[in-house]
Parts: sequence; C-alpha cells; structure tokens
Amino acid sequence: MTPSTPTPTPPRWTSYTGDRRRAPGGTEVPLIDPATGARWATAHQDPDAVAEAVAAASGAARDWAATPQHARADLLHRLGDVLAAHADELAGLETRANGKPLTATRAEVAALVRWYRYFAAVAETLEDRSRTLSPTAHALVRQEPFGVVAALTPFNGALSLGSWKLAPALAAGNTVVLKPPPHAPASSVRLAELAREEAGFPPGVISTVIGGAEEARLLTEHPDVALVTFTGSTAVARDLGARAAARMKPFVCEAGGKSAHLVFADADLDTAVAAARQGAFSAAGQTCVAGSRLLVQDGIYDEFLARFTAAVDRLRVGDPRDPATQIGPLASRAALTRVASYVDDAVRAGARALTGGRAPDLDGEAKNGFWYLPTVLAEVRPEMPVCREEIFGPVVTVQRFTGEDEAVAAANSLEYGLAAGLWTRDASRAHRVAARLEAGVVWVNTYRLLHWSVPFGGHKQSGLGRENGVEAVAEFLRTKSVVTEYGTAPDPFAG
Repeated sequence: MTPSTPTPTPPRWTSYTGDRRRAPGGTEVPLIDPATGARWATAHQDPDAVAEAVAAASGAARDWAATPQHARADLLHRLGDVLAAHADELAGLETRANGKPLTATRAEVAALVRWYRYFAAVAETLEDRSRTLSPTAHALVRQEPFGVVAALTPFNGALSLGSWKLAPALAAGNTVVLKPPPHAPASSVRLAELAREEAGFPPGVISTVIGGAEEARLLTEHPDVALVTFTGSTAVARDLGARAAARMKPFVCEAGGKSAHLVFADADLDTAVAAARQGAFSAAGQTCVAGSRLLVQDGIYDEFLARFTAAVDRLRVGDPRDPATQIGPLASRAALTRVASYVDDAVRAGARALTGGRAPDLDGEAKNGFWYLPTVLAEVRPEMPVCREEIFGPVVTVQRFTGEDEAVAAANSLEYGLAAGLWTRDASRAHRVAARLEAGVVWVNTYRLLHWSVPFGGHKQSGLGRENGVEAVAEFLRTKSVVTEYGTAPDPFAG
C-alpha cells in the first residue's frame, strides 16, 4: 500500500523586529490566493510587535544616523543586489498577495534595483551648507534625519511602494518600521529579513510589522516615531494625518486618485489607444494612477471608442502565473463586490457596458477566485459615482468633450489630483494643458511612466509631499541651523 503524500502545512508569516521573526501570536489572518479563493498561508497580526519594532528602531537610530554616508550607500547597493537575487521568490509572494500577473511583479522587483542604486548615489551627495553672517560669524545649515520613520504600505505593491519609502528614508539616515497590510505581508517580511541577514544592515534599522488599522494607529501615535509616511486611500490618509498632526509629526502621504486621460483630435490614435488600455487596466486597475476617466474629443470619439473597446476585448484574463496572462484577479472578495456594485449601479442609471461588466467564465480552481472582466462604460454622466469615486478595479469610463477648456474643467472637477495624461501633436497645447491640469504628475503622449529620479505625489486630496527623486530624500530630513560667533558677541544693551 502506497502511503499518501502529506498535505504541506501552509507557511506562517510573523513580524520581523530587530533581527528576528517573532513567534506566532496575536490574531491569525488567513492569506487568500486571489486566483483561487483558497488559503495559501497564515499571517499573525500582533499589536505587541509595534512596541518591539519601534524599540529596535529607536535603539539603532543614533548609530545609523552617524554611519558615514558612503557606508549607508554601500548597504543600499547591496540590498538592491540581494532583492534582485531573490526576484523570483519576491515576485511570487506579491502575485499571491494581490493577483498581479507574475510577469508584472517580476518586472517590478527587477526595477527596484535602480531605486536602491539611485538613492545610494543621493546618499553620497548629501551635505550641509555654510553661510557667512559677518566677518566673525557664520551659520551651518544642517540636514539631519528624523529618527524612526513608520512606513505604511498598500496591498497592491507592498514591496515596490514600500521601497519607494524605504530607500530615501535610509539614505537620509533614518531607521524604518514597515507596516504592510495584514493580507499582503509576506514580501515585506522577507525584505526586512534579507536586509538584515544577507545585505548586512544593522539590527533594528529595518523592521516589518504585520498589521491593520490598530497597528497603523499605534505606529502613528507612538512617541518614538518621528515621521509617518503612508500610501493608501484618502479616507485613511485623513485619519492618520490628523493623528500625526495632533502630535506635531510630519506626515507624507500618497492617497487616492481618479486620473483623467485626455485624448485630443490630433493624437496618434494607435499609440493613445495602447497607452489608455495599459493605463486603465494594469494590475486589473488596482493602481492609484489608473487612467480610469477617458476624456475624448468629439471629432475622434467614435473611432477612438471602437478601437479602444476592441483592444480591451483582446486582453488575456487568466492565471497570473501564466506568462500569457495580462489581467489577473482582483485582490479580494470585498474588492470584487465593490467593483461589481459600481458597474451595476452605473448600468442601472443609464451607462452602457461596451465590454466586460461581469465576471469571466472560468473552470476549476479559478471559479472561486476574485475575477472581473476589463470593463468599458460609455454614455455615463459626470455626476455618476462611477465617474467620481475611486473604484480600484478594471473599469474605465469614456466621456466626450468639445474644446480644450471643457476638457480641462472636466479633468479638474474632482477632489483628486494624483495624475493625468494627455495626447496631442500640438506642442503648444501640450504645455498649455499640462500647466492647467491639477495633478502631481502629468504624462504627455505617454502614461504610467514612473522613474526613480522623477518626483511623484498628489495635489488636492491625493496626497502630501513627494516620493522619488532627490525631493523624496528631502521629506526625510529636517533642517537645523547652527550659528557660531568667533569674535566678541555683540551686546545691544552696552552703553
């Protein structure tokens, strides 16, 4: 009789604090594979990990700040190389967490090497400035790290967006406590572990706490956390920002978005259609900069819509581990319910789904996954929630406009201002419209072109501060002026 093969025990993920993973404790959170709806692992969400991680970060802060800049840069280079060596593992963990196709998560991890190398170079260039005040007095304007930074990251890119925070914070000389969401913690736990055990970072410089709203609150309010940086929804950003402000802590955030993508009549339609499809449906629309509002000029509206709908129909939905897949599942059942509700409400109110508008027909394990077809909605009205609220799913609305003023007014009509795109061959119009769009980043004749050296962040309700570029490092430094008199200090009261 052949013995049966034992069922493997699902892995357990716990917080990494200081130089070790914590023992399992607290609340068990099942980690669900979005492609199948089945549990693949368990995470342990324990509020006690917050105090332990912050204590480790506080203990390491003074020595890390005093570490020579070239030594910090060397470690950042090494961390990038270590992540590259573990790219397949890390990409697999991200795909398990959020359903992105493995081809996309592999590309994200590969790109992260450049982020760490860039901020290593920036770390080498940081310097104080001297200003002469008089023949015998001068001021030294110092840039100093804050100390302990809490970095709260989202499910749709815990590793990549966490690195956008981690690399500049470390370059500036801060220690960091990462907090990914409880349903997507694995890649961030491995990041802290690899940084310590393979890249050689000192213990406590990078920790990862698994947690949800309670852990986010504890980190934000902890007296030893000097700065909070957050990526997520506008509602949560407002709450955490108020908590930080009540304690006079700097708060940097990248919040929600409902990005407008303007297509003028003189655009290169082939390229615009491809970019609009990629901008709206990458990661199944689960990106903060998704170009989910297409505004198309009258003269080309019908042709563009026909081409765009046909291109969306060609997207391959399927197993995110299949190299041919372009669109994977949504990250959770709650996300699926939310997306379907927006579309159903819009159709009942008069919108027309030109493609999608439902779950795909899938067999096997995939039947229990969180799938929704890429959806194009036309005949929408600006007041509809589907046109005004962030859906965070594979849904794009298409509206027509007549002139430039009308397009800009529609693009700027919402509380969000994270990103925008525009397509035109007219260089004057490109500059004119880009200047008028209320967004932190405007892409002209391209979309979703993100780069480590280019500042990224929102206007209005889409965020505070900037990530990427040298501007990101500035967010993690505070200015101190040291004024020295080498002669006799003047006495204004002397007779």
